[in-house]
Amino acid sequence: MNYIPLSGLSLRDIEYVVAVDDLRNFSRAAERCGVSQGGLSEQVRKLESLLGVVLFERTRRHVTVTPDGARLIAMGRDVLAAARAMIEAARARTGPLEGVVRMGIIATLGPYYVPDLLPLLRRAYPQLKLQLTDNLTDTMLRMLRHDELDVVFAALPVSGEGLQYAPLFREPFLAAFPASHPLARRKALAMPDLRGPDLLLLEDGHCLRDQALALCGMSSRRDPSRLATSLEMLWHMIGAGEGYSLIPRLALRHRGEWDGLITVTPLPGAGRTIGLVWRTSDPRGPAFDEFARFLRENPPEGCTSADTPPPPHDGTPIRPA
Repeated sequence: MNYIPLSGLSLRDIEYVVAVDDLRNFSRAAERCGVSQGGLSEQVRKLESLLGVVLFERTRRHVTVTPDGARLIAMGRDVLAAARAMIEAARARTGPLEGVVRMGIIATLGPYYVPDLLPLLRRAYPQLKLQLTDNLTDTMLRMLRHDELDVVFAALPVSGEGLQYAPLFREPFLAAFPASHPLARRKALAMPDLRGPDLLLLEDGHCLRDQALALCGMSSRRDPSRLATSLEMLWHMIGAGEGYSLIPRLALRHRGEWDGLITVTPLPGAGRTIGLVWRTSDPRGPAFDEFARFLRENPPEGCTSADTPPPPHDGTPIRPA
């Protein structure tokens, strides 16, 4: 077999075509890669010339990957993953995590957990530099598999080959009602009490929506007037008297201005387990496992370590802090 020199093939060019494949748009791909659109397009054309294959079919409105392009770009993703694994293996330490870690956090947790998490990590992991992303669970797990994230905070369990996770803490769910709602005057509640038409939910794609439906023993709801795009919108809908919903404990913090408008009631046994997820193939696996142990020992206020059984509650209403 003839020797084929690799001098004309660069990892950066492979990153460019992977970005175009992900975004199907040269302009957004260039922005993600930190280069001009013209520079990216030129490098993609040079790579196509080197390979002797057209990777993308281009029109004014659409960018479509060709069959040959799909096959070769999949191989390119493997090349990039192997290159990053080589770099991380060279940087690996027997001690705590250090360097850049790309961290994803589900949207219903990030804004309420991160403000306390960051000072904690600055003290315990001074050499750690975080790049934070919040999004839907499925989106971030896909990014994790494609080596666009290193770890993900998600509600457990998660599924998929090549992923490993460690439980961190259990976050209770509470029921939030407009103060005038009949259920707001109940001293104790059970999940079947929430199966009424006033139950508000997040839109499809949020794991919190699926958890709320499962806990209430309900099938999927399609009424758009009962759906919210985010946890913040859900809270405002409750405050406006539109209905009630399940709210994670951490999301109740710093909501004192809603006192008198919203009543929050405990739901014994209802909650979710938050875990840390990473790729099984990542050489930093032992460091991630140790990182998870540290987080398990330092659960956020109002939550319990995944190693600790959830405490009983006497049913006394909890007011937003």
